[in-house]
Amino acid sequence: MGNVQILKDVYEAAERDDIPSVLAAFDPEIEWREAEGHPYQPDGTAWVGVDTVRQNLFMNLDAEWDGFTVSPVQFHDAGDTVVVECRYSAVHNTTGKALDAQACHVWTLSHGKVTSFQQYVDTAQLQDVMGARGGAPEVAEAGPA
Repeated sequence: MGNVQILKDVYEAAERDDIPSVLAAFDPEIEWREAEGHPYQPDGTAWVGVDTVRQNLFMNLDAEWDGFTVSPVQFHDAGDTVVVECRYSAVHNTTGKALDAQACHVWTLSHGKVTSFQQYVDTAQLQDVMGARGGAPEVAEAGPA
């Protein structure tokens, strides 16, 4: 099976909320990186291992979002690397705000298993929707000179 098909199967399993099938596609030592500034991992440091990804991402998505969906738009085959243009949609349980964000996923595979993932997304929008970012800083009004 080709790498693009493996990832199409991963997205289809995620759409069915079949997280065990999603995780089964991952190498046990997968390196998973959220976009820098993402509220779940602001510094973009990799999570290593399937259990770490499950705990830090999938459990949070399930607990914090209503109807979180990743909709792939286009798959770009680059051999061991597959780039997927996609959209996120959901409503955050705490804020009640809706998310509709363009995203890009860069996957690396080896021997039929996902070995790394890098997400790119508008993290400012994520922070706003999740209530993880304050409003614009106040600007002091200039008084008489």
